[in-house]
Amino acid sequence: MIDVNKVRAIDIHTHAEEPCGCHSDDGYDDLQSTMAKYFRAPWSHPPTIPETAAHFREQNIAAVIFPVDAERETGYRRYSNDEVAELVKQNDDILIPFASIDPHKGKMAVREARRIIREYGIKGFKFHPTFQGFYPNERFAYPLYEVIQEEGCVALFHTGQTGVGSGMPGGNGMRLKFSNPMYLDDVAVDFPDMKIVAAHPSFPWQEEALAVAQHKPNVYIDLSGWSPKYFPEILVRYCNSILRKKVLFGSDWPMITPERWLKDFESIAIKDELREDIIKNNAARLLGLIE
Repeated sequence: MIDVNKVRAIDIHTHAEEPCGCHSDDGYDDLQSTMAKYFRAPWSHPPTIPETAAHFREQNIAAVIFPVDAERETGYRRYSNDEVAELVKQNDDILIPFASIDPHKGKMAVREARRIIREYGIKGFKFHPTFQGFYPNERFAYPLYEVIQEEGCVALFHTGQTGVGSGMPGGNGMRLKFSNPMYLDDVAVDFPDMKIVAAHPSFPWQEEALAVAQHKPNVYIDLSGWSPKYFPEILVRYCNSILRKKVLFGSDWPMITPERWLKDFESIAIKDELREDIIKNNAARLLGLIE
């Protein structure tokens, strides 16, 4: 179990990757190497879950970690939620388990969600509308959201532009339109008891994300995927004021390291009394680790 009092931060947004070579048949390694160039990430292949745990343990930072199930839309074989959960279980002093299920899978998605929540104590689910090819407010996703709400889990949605497919021909088939955060407004209305996180500064829809998070009590924003030194001024202003309890530190590991993000965060104009909430306490409350 995570000891909130001992860690210096909680990273709400890290990616689980398989050992090298598992995707040689479907082009996923090419996608990852292109993303690494986009983010200027310092690795030749993404770190495994045990390597991720070791890095975060060394940094004394707890981390929410998840795979992304986009095999229907992309043809890339998914990293099994069960495999991820088993490895996270072996490192539960520092890692917090999220899962990912493509909502297109319908009743299969619902059954899998109920099972893994109960077997592994999954705390939330990651959705990537652009990667998975759906609008978050499409009704076929609602049975899966019903499970997430009933079980008290978090639903974390990618929003805004993405490094996935960036620079590849046709963006590798990725359609940015699916990740406008305004679609989360419908989801927040229809599932008022489901905790929703809009991931990333939502370029080019930053103001839409801020509006939804301000208006809907169950919507939060994570700050992953960008170095804080590039945050829009309006995002910093909201972090310092009306959304101070609803913004969360996230790195987007392994594309951005948590220590790089935290170092850059020190240099932006955030009120000193709010920094610990943003890098740790807001996430701890959201995840039920503290009251």
